Amino acid sequence: MIAKVITGKSFGGCVRYLLEREQSAVLDSAGVRDYDIKAIIADLNAQRKMRPQLGNAVGHTVLSWSNEDRDMLTVEKMAEHAREYMEKMGIKNTQYVTVLHEDKKHPHLHIVYNRVDNDGKTIDNFNHWHKSRKVCREMTERYGYHFGKGKAKVNRQALRGNDRLRYAIHDALRSVKAKATTWKQVETMLARQGIGIHFKYRSGTSEVQGISFEKDNVKFKGSAIDRKFSFAGMEKQLSENRAMGITHRATESPSLADQIREVLQQPQEQSSVAFETGMGLLADLLSMPGSIESEPEPDPTWRRKKKKPEDEKSRGIRR
Repeated sequence: MIAKVITGKSFGGCVRYLLEREQSAVLDSAGVRDYDIKAIIADLNAQRKMRPQLGNAVGHTVLSWSNEDRDMLTVEKMAEHAREYMEKMGIKNTQYVTVLHEDKKHPHLHIVYNRVDNDGKTIDNFNHWHKSRKVCREMTERYGYHFGKGKAKVNRQALRGNDRLRYAIHDALRSVKAKATTWKQVETMLARQGIGIHFKYRSGTSEVQGISFEKDNVKFKGSAIDRKFSFAGMEKQLSENRAMGITHRATESPSLADQIREVLQQPQEQSSVAFETGMGLLADLLSMPGSIESEPEPDPTWRRKKKKPEDEKSRGIRR
């Protein structure tokens, strides 16, 4: 069981999207006339007027189960799970409508609720994503539902908005972790994919407490992308890579100057075989096309040839 948490501004757009299709049905509701789409929208909008300054008054959660759980689920049980989920998430004392969709292979439903509750107070959505993940894991374990096999099976092309960005960062980090040995390399490789790094420091010190990653001006904590991408998790992996002798340059193809510098910096105590091999490499590098070329010897008569007309010109001006 997993949940996708969304907030929005338009009850009309959300409700019509959910109910104006053949494979949809209202499972449960509270505080709205659920027999008519226009009536549902009107009831939700009437209550949101109690807090007109709240722009994102639309709460929308998609609850999904694995297709392997289909035989364990009934319509009634799904409605009960939706109510339990809302209770644990603190979505109480407000209007809502739960809609079943059958247009996908896996069982799923949508919960639309009013973030302006029945008393005119705002239902907080701070840290909702983390809280929702914990609630789903707890319910999945308790009811014996199927746990997914990780993010590898998620359909990337179907993702939108922040989910698309989060998975793009996830996939980039997974590749970088296998290659990098230093944070500088991590930063360089991620920058090529338009991803920035932000470190969080303990107040008044240089001690790193956490890390965030940013893409398209949207920032995610490392642990929100995956626990293994927290600062501690990344630091551990980089240390293991160094211990295993993994080497990776920040640039995939080192420049000619870098290659020459590497040869010249070899210790003088190396054996004669190693020295000869190194000098052979240096000779090869220097003979490569586009490498250092000797300049032609200057023509000794150049200055005289150039001065003569200048002198003649000068004498001409004096006359």
